[in-house]
Amino acid sequence: MVPRLSATVVGGGIAGLASALSLARAGWQATVLERAPDFGEVGAGVAIPRNGMAALRALGFDDDAIGALGHETLGTGFQDLHGRWLLRIPDDRADVRWTTTIWGVHRERLHAALRHAAEAAGVDLVTGAQATAVRPGAADGEPAEVTWRTAVGERTAESDLVVGADGMWSAVRTQVFPAARPRYSGSTSWRAVIPDTTFDGRLIELWGPGAEFGTLRLSETEVYWYGYFQHPEGSSFDDELAAARARFAGWAPQVVALIEATDPSRLMRHDVYHLPGGLPAFTQGRVVMVGDAAHAALPTMGQGAATALEDAACLGPLIAAPVQAGAALAPALAAFDAARRPRTRAIARQAVRMARFGADLGGGWRQSLRNGFLRAIPGGAVARAGGSIVRWTPPGTVGSR
Repeated sequence: MVPRLSATVVGGGIAGLASALSLARAGWQATVLERAPDFGEVGAGVAIPRNGMAALRALGFDDDAIGALGHETLGTGFQDLHGRWLLRIPDDRADVRWTTTIWGVHRERLHAALRHAAEAAGVDLVTGAQATAVRPGAADGEPAEVTWRTAVGERTAESDLVVGADGMWSAVRTQVFPAARPRYSGSTSWRAVIPDTTFDGRLIELWGPGAEFGTLRLSETEVYWYGYFQHPEGSSFDDELAAARARFAGWAPQVVALIEATDPSRLMRHDVYHLPGGLPAFTQGRVVMVGDAAHAALPTMGQGAATALEDAACLGPLIAAPVQAGAALAPALAAFDAARRPRTRAIARQAVRMARFGADLGGGWRQSLRNGFLRAIPGGAVARAGGSIVRWTPPGTVGSR
């Protein structure tokens, strides 16, 4: 019998916890290193399409657990800044509804559910652990090694596998792929969750010159909104809420009302970065990269959390299970790279195209031309064309890809 194998997962966010859970379910001993003093998620809402939910099911979440995470609803299409429809996706066809079904989920609830599941699966969770060095080892030879710093000193441990799940500013990526650096998108984004029981629960996205505004229900009593707009990197406002009011003044009444209903203490803003082209490989030695650390994309396709969950759901069947059963690690890592890198790269490219056509588009005649073009396109056809992304299924299931 092959002895129980070990994995060190660097990063305790959604990608890291989901990865550790996947490895533990395949029989590995997984340890998560989180640099923060506590496990938690900074963020507001996230839209998880059907492929992300398929990944959660592969990680062991049943329908009841998924239903408790958020609010099931539909994507509706796009409006102009005044709330007039540009492209409306019909909801009276089963095939269209299947493609456009999404779940509005609060990031904190998703993170907590993954943490509880990881703990129940026997994952060791270590906080206050900042990774400082990674030696990737060799897939067919020496083990990998991770060094991390804590409040009481430094520690180094060997592992059969290291998972780089430490996000946009990944310390693991810096060590293993130093040439790959995030790039500022040119836009920043306000986000907030407000108490509400009246707004339409569907995902509604409005496009204006150099900006986008979206709303999505997360529960029966919560609505999430975001305001994504072009702005110089690293800027600050003395009053963020007042700046949001000013930036989206004159937009549709529901936009103005949502901003007005926002508690200033619940409003956050982050500059938006991405990793153009992704990584040249998702593996190096005994290191495998997942989530934003591997393929950070612009948020315009709404696939960030979903693809991180997909990565995690693939770790178990493609790497952990076969290696635990006695297979060689090198071909398992190659299979993971072949399954994940082309797909996430294609989604990232589509996100860039969507940004250029949507939120990043300038004003004047560009808006008129784009808006007229969209109004001429059947919404149902657009929804069905996008179905190839959400039809993803985990490895080992019928129709997997």
